[in-house]
Order: sequence, then structure tokens, then C-alpha cells
Amino acid sequence: MTHNERRTEWWKEGLIGLSVGVLYGTTSVCVGQPFDTIKTKMQAQRGFENLGMFRTLTTTLKRQGPRGLYRGALYPLVGSGIFRSTQFAVFESAYTYLDVPWGRWELPSGLQVRVLVGGVLASTARAVIETPLEYPKVRRQTQQAWQLRHVYRGFGITWSRTVGLMCTYFILVDSGRRHAPGLFSSPVLGPFLTSGVAATLGWWVVWPLEYMKNQVQGGYGREEGVWSRLGRVARERGGLLALYRGIGPGTIRSFIANGTSMVVMQHAQKLVSNLGLRG
Repeated sequence: MTHNERRTEWWKEGLIGLSVGVLYGTTSVCVGQPFDTIKTKMQAQRGFENLGMFRTLTTTLKRQGPRGLYRGALYPLVGSGIFRSTQFAVFESAYTYLDVPWGRWELPSGLQVRVLVGGVLASTARAVIETPLEYPKVRRQTQQAWQLRHVYRGFGITWSRTVGLMCTYFILVDSGRRHAPGLFSSPVLGPFLTSGVAATLGWWVVWPLEYMKNQVQGGYGREEGVWSRLGRVARERGGLLALYRGIGPGTIRSFIANGTSMVVMQHAQKLVSNLGLRG
């Protein structure tokens, strides 16, 4: 569903998704890490709680130099290639495997059941791999040490955030394919806009959970449940809009990184077909 190439067996689609998804993940980190660092500092580092995006950027550059924007990048650079390739591999396998009557059953909107099932399975696989990689990344970005025994801190909220994010993403990409099929025929602009917009809207849906995840993994504030933390932050910081802190750099990162990554992955998918590796 995330490419236009002719589909083969479900397991082949999974292996291909695993391979080309690595390019998506590493491209995403290389392009988006500076914006991710700014977002995380705004959300979870003491001393940055009241700074805006540009003040956070200038303060980071002044204290740490340009390298500070890529602090903690090693973990997502390695990890993003793994968990993003896994998410695409699981989704493409499930989507192809469920090419059966009940899997193609359509909701009133035209959305097929297999898109939702694939989204949940892909999200779960991603959360299992991503959580122990996000934890040290967040700790490094906020200039703290991390401990191996805490690597699954925040798994529950990471899973919830990822299900909301990825299901929204796959639903929107599927909708784009059904209602604007010409988009993916463009080698650059179509995939860039489709993936960039779908991912960004997905992040907007789950942003409060992303905010809380970073606080939990960054050890910011007192220990408390997620719902309690959400309510407290909203009360203390002026309402529901406070839960969208860091949305500026997050939006820039998401749109540019996911758009660019999809273009790279689409070219890789086409190369796989041209080399005859689909059989």
C-alpha cells in the first residue's frame, strides 16, 4: 500500500519492506534530528520549559555548538533504521497476507479492514523496538545519564502514541491513493507531499502523548500516571494548548523528514522491481 509496484507473496513484501525501510529510517534521522532535539529540550529539559523554538535553538548552539543538535543521534540513527523498517515490513506483510474477502471489507469511508489491522500490528512491532532506543536518546538530548535497566520506561505510552500515529498515517496514505491516485505517479513531489502531510497530521493527533512520553523517559517532574500528568500539565500551563508544546519544530521535522524519506524509499522499491527481485 505504500508503493505502486506489483505485489508478490506476503513474505516477499515483508522482506522488501524490511530492506527499503532502513533507508526510510536513516534518512528520517539525518534530516530531522536537529528539530527533534529542539522539540525534546522544550518538552523535557529543565531550564528550557519556557523557551520558544528559536530561543531553544540559539541557546543550544551557544552552549553546545552545532553538535548539540545531533546529541543522542547515534541511537535513533541505528534504531530508526531498525524500527521503521520493521513497521513497514510488518504492515506490508499483513496488508498483502490479508488480501482476502474479510481483509478487503470496506468501512463506510472506503477504508479496508486490512489497513487498520496492519497499522496496529506494525505499531506494536515498532513500539517494542523503539522504546529501548528512545529512552537513551531522550536522556542524551536532555543531557542526562541513562541506565540499561530502565530502557523500557514509558513503553505503554510509546505504544499508545505509536498506534495513533501509524494508524492515522496508513489511513491517510490509503485515502490519498484512493482519492488522488495520480499523486504516487510523480517520482518526487507526490510521495513527498503524501508522506509528509500524512505523518504530520498523525503527529498532531498524538502530540500530547509524545509530550508525556518525553517527560516520562526524561524523568521530568514527579512520578505519576499519564492521565494525571496530562491533567496537571494542562492546569499548570494554561489549558489544552499547553499539551502541544514543541509542535513547531515537531511539525517541521515530521514534514521534511517523512517526505524526504518516502521519496528515497519509493526509489528503492522501484529499484527492487527493476532488478527483478520481486520474482
